[in-house]
Amino acid sequence: MLVSGGRLLTALLQAQRWPCQPSRDMRLVQFQTPHLRGPHLGLESGNGGGIINLNAFDPTLPKTMMEFLEQGEATLSVARRALAAQLPVLPRTEVSLLAPVTRPDKVVCVGMNYVDHCKEQNVPVPKEPIIFSKFASSIVGPYDDIILPPESQEVDWEVELAVVIGKKGKHIKATDAMAHVAGFTVAHDVSARDWQMRRNGKQWLLGKTFDTFCPLGPALVTKDSVPDPHNLKICCQVNGEVVQSSNTNQMVFKTEELIAWVSQFVTLYPGDVILTGTPPGVGVFRKPPVFLKKGDKVQCEIEELGSIINRVV
Repeated sequence: MLVSGGRLLTALLQAQRWPCQPSRDMRLVQFQTPHLRGPHLGLESGNGGGIINLNAFDPTLPKTMMEFLEQGEATLSVARRALAAQLPVLPRTEVSLLAPVTRPDKVVCVGMNYVDHCKEQNVPVPKEPIIFSKFASSIVGPYDDIILPPESQEVDWEVELAVVIGKKGKHIKATDAMAHVAGFTVAHDVSARDWQMRRNGKQWLLGKTFDTFCPLGPALVTKDSVPDPHNLKICCQVNGEVVQSSNTNQMVFKTEELIAWVSQFVTLYPGDVILTGTPPGVGVFRKPPVFLKKGDKVQCEIEELGSIINRVV
């Protein structure tokens, strides 16, 4: 989505966001405008605010988040200087926000990772993290459309806290895990329940990874800007009705444990995304079940991180 509808989305964000957002948070974004060639890196000036063009501030900076994260502290220090410089801000209506990370090496997901979500299903809390994945091609921007695939009749919503890796690592200790984290963002783990639960041998991958099934954004909020990622309000609304409402303190396995667990099996690279699970309230466990349909509007929101709003088409 480009600037059409931008005013409505900006108003919705400002109306819905939680209050008392710190104004000097490091909120990294990828964006484009009709007048700039290709994606650019920017800073969101507060939750729901305008965009500072980092590439205009320092033309030597890379233009993609992946390259930015790979360069580590060198590029972060430039972003900090830009944040402190009181630079011109592009109005939100003049930019199109992309997913804060695109084309990562991997998208790792965690199932059954909220205590209250386990209670909703009447199943025991897992003793080890349940890991599955999405393909990177499922990632779309914070205001892009979710496309209903004709192959599924049971597409469901799942708001999730996403962790973005900033430093390569393997066999990472939990005590060292946060040194490998760049920051956090809001994710929507869209799920085709028929393919997840009954088709493909009940193996979850296909049901989770249709194109457009991983909206991310609006910003990558750096870890130093989030005092406690495990004590954030998290909610999902469908057509204005709250369907999920919980707190990340309900997570069974926290960020540090998940990074330590996953890095036993795979090397984590800058830009890798870890979706940390969803709270209760998903459609499939409602009585009767409720699934997304054409025309629905889904808003996923996490305190301090922001909102993403995606229409179903």
